[in-house]
Amino acid sequence: MAKLKLKPKHIAVAGNIGAGKTTLTEMLSKHYKWIPNFEDVDNNPYLMDFYEDMPRWSFNLQIYFLNGRLKQLLDIQNGTETVIQDRTIYEDANIFAPNLHEMGLMSKRDFDNYFDFFQTLKTMVNPPDLLIYLNA
Repeated sequence: MAKLKLKPKHIAVAGNIGAGKTTLTEMLSKHYKWIPNFEDVDNNPYLMDFYEDMPRWSFNLQIYFLNGRLKQLLDIQNGTETVIQDRTIYEDANIFAPNLHEMGLMSKRDFDNYFDFFQTLKTMVNPPDLLIYLNA
């Protein structure tokens, strides 16, 4: 009898800033021995520039986050381990980028380009098997 390949499990943790996503991700990954995926803020080449000039760097920052999360999703899809992801690709596109646009920190042209790119990328990846939403 052929051995069936089990589909990797993708658990994602979503929620507002300060809700405890990172803490919960760390706790669950340790308890269940899942592989944690975190947002790379330490090596982000746009973060400091963004905070100094948000209108100039908002598009670049969002593209950086989108690319990082896309890479995580592709690794998850191609892997065999269960992964828990702190923050999702969907929050960037449906919360952060629209808020930057609505606040006048991202032009309509850049937002439309970003969101159209997200819509294309979204067709290439699977959604998480489980989404945990923290509301605080």
